[in-house]
Amino acid sequence: MSLTLINPERIGKSVLGLFGYVQGIYELLSYSIKSLGLLAKAPIRQVFKKQIYFTGIEALAPITAIATLSGIVITTQITSLAGHDIGLTAKIMLWVVVRELGPLLTAIVIIARSSSATASELATMKIRGEIDSLRMMGIHPGDYLVLPRIAGITLSVITVTFYFQMTAIVMGYAFASLLGYLPFIKSLAGIVSILSMKEVLASLTKAVVFGLVISTTSCYFGLRARISPTAVPQAATGAVMRNLLTVFVLDGILTYAFFV
Repeated sequence: MSLTLINPERIGKSVLGLFGYVQGIYELLSYSIKSLGLLAKAPIRQVFKKQIYFTGIEALAPITAIATLSGIVITTQITSLAGHDIGLTAKIMLWVVVRELGPLLTAIVIIARSSSATASELATMKIRGEIDSLRMMGIHPGDYLVLPRIAGITLSVITVTFYFQMTAIVMGYAFASLLGYLPFIKSLAGIVSILSMKEVLASLTKAVVFGLVISTTSCYFGLRARISPTAVPQAATGAVMRNLLTVFVLDGILTYAFFV
């Protein structure tokens, strides 16, 4: 019995699938950027607001819990290593929370909540023929379905990322202050004093890129769903897995570009 370690056909399909994904993402993103002015129309603006509510506002509860626990754990570990050194603690908090964990954990939460939901929703609409009905009425699906979702998810990721960072830092220092490790006000002042525009720009860039990737990928997998009983779970799973892989790869690339 022979064991084939490399399957050329499978590799070829994977490469073609990757090229198709990149092309699809580019087309959806380009169309949405060119059509941003359509957000001023009431029906599209309504979908945009609903997406912000679902992706941003409804995510605040889990984001708050995760950010609080992350801040407490990180601060506890830092103080156990660095002692009561306010300056060193502030630097490590900045590196860990602002540079990495803030954008990354926020993206993971948004992927878990909104990516699967968006892909499932669009796949269901395609199976039921609702997308074809929009075309018959003269409504471009990209205007009504894709544009408000990409804009809403991206804006939500940016906002929630900064909320996560602020919550993690404040709650982490509050916990350390309660235990008598660090003075609360001086610790926050230490963070503010060393926070540079480069750190803010790196965090903002990651949030924007992650938001665009998550939203566009979710729409892509939802719209390309096949008409089959398993299309919806396949679209949701595909969107989540591709988003997780892409976000981690992009996080490494952006960190290297900014800080290495």
